Amino acid sequence: MTTQQNPQNRPNCFACRNFFITHESSRPYGCRAMGFKSKKIPRQVVFDSSGMECQLFVKK
Repeated sequence: MTTQQNPQNRPNCFACRNFFITHESSRPYGCRAMGFKSKKIPRQVVFDSSGMECQLFVKK
């Protein structure tokens, strides 16, 4: 079962305190709350891995 949510309800990593830019060309985005760096935006990695939207979003 897949659930699709309205894109306006998705967390925006660029507005999250845990999001950071790594300046590494192979892994440019990072999430401090989950402790990883990735080529994709962290919310997409979380959704692809768990099927759920990020639960650790903290608005700046």
